[in-house]
Amino acid sequence: MIDIRDRVRNTALHAKIVSAVEAAALIKPGMNVGTSGFTPAGYPKAVPLALAERMKKEPFKINLWTGASVGKELDGALAEVNGIQKRLPYQTNDAIRKSINNGTIQYTDLHLSHVAQMSRYGFLGGKVDVAIVEACAITEEGHIVPTTSLGNSASFVQSADIVIVEVNTSQPLELEGMHDVYVPLDPPNRQPIPIVKVDDRIGTTYIPCGPEKIAAIVACDLPDAVRPLAEIDDDARAMSGYLVEFFQNEIKAGRLPKNLLPLQSGVGSVANAVMSGLVDSPFQNLTVFTEVIQDGMFDLIDAGKLDFASGTSLTPSPEGLKRLYANIKEYRKKIMLRPQEIANSPETARRLGIIAMNTAIEFDIYGHVNSTHIMGTKMMNGIGGSGDFARNGYLTIFFSNSVAKNGDISSVVPMCSHFDHTEHDIDVFITERGVADVRGLSPKERARVIIKNCAHPTYQPMLMDYLERAEKATGFAHTPHLLDEALSWHTRFMQTGSMKK
Repeated sequence: MIDIRDRVRNTALHAKIVSAVEAAALIKPGMNVGTSGFTPAGYPKAVPLALAERMKKEPFKINLWTGASVGKELDGALAEVNGIQKRLPYQTNDAIRKSINNGTIQYTDLHLSHVAQMSRYGFLGGKVDVAIVEACAITEEGHIVPTTSLGNSASFVQSADIVIVEVNTSQPLELEGMHDVYVPLDPPNRQPIPIVKVDDRIGTTYIPCGPEKIAAIVACDLPDAVRPLAEIDDDARAMSGYLVEFFQNEIKAGRLPKNLLPLQSGVGSVANAVMSGLVDSPFQNLTVFTEVIQDGMFDLIDAGKLDFASGTSLTPSPEGLKRLYANIKEYRKKIMLRPQEIANSPETARRLGIIAMNTAIEFDIYGHVNSTHIMGTKMMNGIGGSGDFARNGYLTIFFSNSVAKNGDISSVVPMCSHFDHTEHDIDVFITERGVADVRGLSPKERARVIIKNCAHPTYQPMLMDYLERAEKATGFAHTPHLLDEALSWHTRFMQTGSMKK
């Protein structure tokens, strides 16, 4: 067994150091298990793997609540042994996705800022029975020092009957001090979140727990299973270039300061490429108030352009993770991790004037966005935090390639096959074709700007033809639609493999 006694600073807790198998035995069928982890960062690994092995011999299911997506050792391992009854609030694992879409797992897709408080309110089907949290250390007082994410860990620990702590020796002790743990009171006692600047510190550097609540401590040395990011391609560079140009015009118009406003960027390769593209921009003294800190933000720090970044998770590529650990003493001066109900808080997003930048699966000519469903029925990952920021940001921008599946699908459609963000929430759309600034426009005005500036040339005539015929057929109604035909764009692909046919 890995010796973690030097990391468990409360010596009385050494008696609670047990094997992963022993800790997994504390989890009973039907329990609500809340874990650390936000993207494949800072999630427990040893105990879930032991639990999955137990489920192979003794089939049963639990309900799994996390911060967001996690690594294969957690929800992937449990899904493969049919060990999850309900999963929330966000996922990216193939086994989980297949189980959701074949009905084996019930999935609740939630705004990420809502999850912790909904669990405390009792809205999610009972309380947290067991919290499993990855730590790099336990303090002398029995409090938990998190690792590469905070997510919902603090709230789950507060609410749980018992806590299992995984002390992960692959996570550097230099992470201690990067966290700002603050759990708001619930109504009617809630107070304003006292953040007025990106770097304001309002909480503790540890998750309050205490030795009495800790039921088991497990050693682990498995690293975060972070994923590679796609190479920055010409489309991503074009989108980043359009973004920079848009920002420059906003500065000239007096609608943004020269160092912009705090930036929020979603997770994934396109979001990372857009942030990385700001390295070559003229902007200085940037700040970030977001969920996930990826390689692009390290690029900005290294270039001397980013003053401070607040998030809830460190989720770089494998190469970026090495870079983070090699330079952690410098990066920690400019990075802070908060619970996701603070990092994604609509209150702070509105107060700070966040520039929200997220990606879409598709968007329609009237400005609605589908972030979650393929062809309206199959869940991809979930809404994540995009809604938290989209409705409450100073500026809300959505990015997408204009086409998918080698051009067989237009990402700009007459009507989205599923709605996650409505026309009321979005200010700007950007594809590799250009920028559609739809602020203050009516639906028919939006449609023409989106088709002209964002749709691919292959689909522009089809979209304009649809719009003009819909206008005539409805007597130029406020939002003209030919409902059967709008839906046929999606059924056409399902039947023929292309929207062109």
